[in-house]
Amino acid sequence: MTAEQYQAPPGPRAAERAERADDALLAVRAGEGDEEAFEVLVRRYGPAMLRLAAGLLGSPSEAEDAVQEAFVSVWRKLPEFRGDSAFGTWLHRIVTNRCLNTLRARRPVTDIDEVPEPAAPEHQNSPERAAESQAAVHALGKAMAALSPEQRACWVLREIEALPYETIAETVGISQEAVRARVFRARRCLTEAMGTWR
Repeated sequence: MTAEQYQAPPGPRAAERAERADDALLAVRAGEGDEEAFEVLVRRYGPAMLRLAAGLLGSPSEAEDAVQEAFVSVWRKLPEFRGDSAFGTWLHRIVTNRCLNTLRARRPVTDIDEVPEPAAPEHQNSPERAAESQAAVHALGKAMAALSPEQRACWVLREIEALPYETIAETVGISQEAVRARVFRARRCLTEAMGTWR
């Protein structure tokens, strides 16, 4: 058998090539039913999407549900993905929309003042400092809850995910000017709400 006739068995090298493949190729392969390609995309984007959803929803369990539902939706829609935008942008849009729908469907449940405070981390210098930190986190959570879902989405995508305005506009489906306005209003609301903590 010559070297030209020899074909290496599929294995670690195939997995390594899949890990190095660009998003567009993986999306095409996943759209054709390649589960390994889809797994690479999930591993590549899962942590960032979970972070995004947690920032938008403020609840780790709701964030996990939203991301899982988003990836199921992506798997179903991949055959329709035309690549008009980058795969990452498309995925951000799906996760963001899923989170916005969750936020819009929320009904006021428990007053935030009734939620018990988490225990202070052991590394705090003093009980006073721990109480102050908890109060600041509580105030920020309350201020974030006061934002509209759209303002919250734009603010999280800009300030936490550090996405450019153009990408946020494409993700949320509005103009860049509208994104800038929502981020500005969100910043103003948060600055006013957190004024005593500066």
